[in-house]
Order: sequence, then C-alpha cells, then structure tokens
Amino acid sequence: MQIRNKARTTTRTLPNGTRVVMQAANDNIQEWECQAAAVRAFKLLPGYGDEAAPGVTFTFAADFNAGRRSRQESVKAKATGIKAGEEDLRFYGLGGRVLLIELKGPQTSISADQRKRHALHRHLGFQVEIVRFTTIEQGVEDVLRIVREWVEGGKENSLP
Repeated sequence: MQIRNKARTTTRTLPNGTRVVMQAANDNIQEWECQAAAVRAFKLLPGYGDEAAPGVTFTFAADFNAGRRSRQESVKAKATGIKAGEEDLRFYGLGGRVLLIELKGPQTSISADQRKRHALHRHLGFQVEIVRFTTIEQGVEDVLRIVREWVEGGKENSLP
C-alpha cells in the first residue's frame, strides 16, 4: 500500500480575485490522518473481517476522542461511557485476545488521562502499544508490524 505524506495546501481568494495557494510543511501531521491510513491498511490484512466467517482471525474498532466538545456533548459522552485516555485502536482476536494501540504524532505527548487508562488496561492483562510516528507511512508500517505479530501469536493459542 502506497501512502503519501502530502503537504497541506490551502487556497484563498483575495477581494481583488487573486487566488493565493499556500503549502505548509508536513511537520504538523495529525494523528487522525495516520489512524485513517492505518484503518485502510488493516482491512487488507489476511484474517481481517467484519463478520464471523471461516478464515477471520481478527477485527478492530477505533475511537476518535480528540477534539473539543461542547458542555452538552461532554455530558452525553460521559453518560454513554466514553472514557478520557482510551486508546485509539482496539483489536479483537481469536481466543478473547485484545490489543490496544495509541497513536502519537510528532507534536503530541501522552496525557495524564492516557497514562492512567493505559496502566489500568495493562493491569487487567491487555497488551497496550504506543506508536510514535514522524510520517504517516512510518506510523502505518509500525502499527501493521505490531498487528501482524499479534495475530500470528494468537494463531498458536487459538481454540480448535
């Protein structure tokens, strides 16, 4: 899968009709961009499925907890069980195995809520991985490597 790190381009038109096109460097890659590229890649892996079927060995779900919420949206999120610090990606494998992955871009760090949540999940026995990336391509490659290793490790422990 070819992944490109595109420069951000914005276009605006001045009052006199002149179009101004500006390109920004890729040093501000957003985590959601890496997550979206990774999601596209996961769907191509052998064993992935959205329904129970022969050959399906894993599936995944993702959250997008980043961003500001209004007071009303925050109340709804909390009431429906959304937890601060939850990992970005959850993988479900044969035998009840769960892999949790947090993506961190070049400009972001692990928050206090994430440290607390990740520690809880590790305490409960889940595998938690943090993938730090500087390019989308590198982030997707790292996540795919972790997922492939995890899927392969579960095949030998799967139920007959």
